Amino acid sequence: MRRRAPSSSSSFLPLPAEDSPPIPERSSNLPAALILTLPPLYHRIMNERWTIMNNSASELDAKQQKSNKSCCNVLLWCILILLALLGVVAATMTVLYLNHYPLPFISRKQCFYLHPLTYVKPYFKENGALVTVSLGDGEPLSIYMDPNCPDYSNDFLRWEEVQNSLLSLLRNHNTDNWQERGLVQKLGEELKLLAGHAHSMRVEAETLKRGQNALMERINILQSEQSRISQLLSESQGGVSKVVRSVADSLHGLQRETESLRTMKTELQKPNDFRQTKGFRPQDCSELLDAGFTQDGVYSIFPTHEPRGFSVYCDMTTDGGGWTVIQRRSDGSVNFFRGWTAYRDGFGQVTGEHWLGLQRMFYLTGFGHSELRIDIADFENGTAYASYGLFAVGLDSVNPDEDGYVLTVDHYSGTAGDSLLKHSGMQFTTKDRDQDQSENNCAAYYQGAWWYRNCHTSNLNGQYLRGGHASYADGVEWSSWTGWQYSLRSSEMKVRPNKSPAPRSSASHSDSEPHPVLN
Repeated sequence: MRRRAPSSSSSFLPLPAEDSPPIPERSSNLPAALILTLPPLYHRIMNERWTIMNNSASELDAKQQKSNKSCCNVLLWCILILLALLGVVAATMTVLYLNHYPLPFISRKQCFYLHPLTYVKPYFKENGALVTVSLGDGEPLSIYMDPNCPDYSNDFLRWEEVQNSLLSLLRNHNTDNWQERGLVQKLGEELKLLAGHAHSMRVEAETLKRGQNALMERINILQSEQSRISQLLSESQGGVSKVVRSVADSLHGLQRETESLRTMKTELQKPNDFRQTKGFRPQDCSELLDAGFTQDGVYSIFPTHEPRGFSVYCDMTTDGGGWTVIQRRSDGSVNFFRGWTAYRDGFGQVTGEHWLGLQRMFYLTGFGHSELRIDIADFENGTAYASYGLFAVGLDSVNPDEDGYVLTVDHYSGTAGDSLLKHSGMQFTTKDRDQDQSENNCAAYYQGAWWYRNCHTSNLNGQYLRGGHASYADGVEWSSWTGWQYSLRSSEMKVRPNKSPAPRSSASHSDSEPHPVLN
């Protein structure tokens, strides 16, 4: 019987069995020994061929499996690298977005921004700024706030969820390649860092959102304070201007006083000074002028009824000189709305604004041999004067204080017009001693002190109101020159003995001409 042939998966081909019939002869010429050796030789050759073929097939299968595995590794590496790049790009864009860097493919709204801007178009007009900060000479810095500021909390939460998902995927990824494991571990650490940064930024964003309302309230408070301060500054602007003018006038008065002191120093340094002569006691400035003192300044005089003497300011240049100044207004630095005692004894500095005092005026003029000159000026640099050939305070009075220091004045001449004759014969009135002919106190009503009748045509001791004023007749007034609503810039009353005294007039001065009347 013949053997069953092996299947195609066998590693060798079927060979003739040993008990099979002999192979037929191909040629009768072949030797018998050669014919007998052919079957074993054929068997060996075929086994060797099939062995070679099987080895080649195994090598091909191994190469194919290795090639497939390499392709899978390359694909996995590409996916991991792509994920890493996407994570880095996403993290970079998030950081840039949260730090308000402009992104060309993302339109965004800003809650706060400054003007001038370099990369964001303003959402408000210039006058819609929340806060505007002045930077000196530079352009003001304006801060704006968008009331519809978007809420980024949900975006931060979604970003954290994505990062957590990526971390979970990387943890679940198992591989035997040590390089791949290192890359996965590094990506995991980077994602953890990014997740921490995202969490921190979310917390900061929530904090800023919570603080927005508080900031708005504080800004509203600041705006209210700014409006209040602006209103106060606007209201006080006039007061500041008055203070500045007052300081300027004070400086002018100080300059005059300095010049006067310098003049006095020069006089004191004279070697043959008459004041060094024993027994020289001038009664007024005219005697000093007669003694050779020609410089304006402060001197000591010794009237007949005041042996102790007192200091006065002498005008040695105006209209022949020898004038003793008894009143001066120049800058408003001295308050003239005072009581009886102050006006009786005098106040102020003789080098500046002052009132010499009613008692001292009585010492100088009580005998009726003095003349008066009043120099006035307005704020437009206009000047005028009024002279009176007869002037006396408390004329022939035994007790002038009780008599009220009655004014006697007559014989007007000058350029300012007469605004004093109507007051002749009147007692002096202050806010605390009413001696006028009005039903009420003219001094209290017109904020001064004067020889009021009912009430005045002049008020040189009134308020220093600096020119035109809305109030009526309560400034430094000389009505015949500037009316009753213009306060003079300066006034100066001065007296000297009249070397050719005019006769006393017995005519009384009626109230036929208009003057302020207090009903």
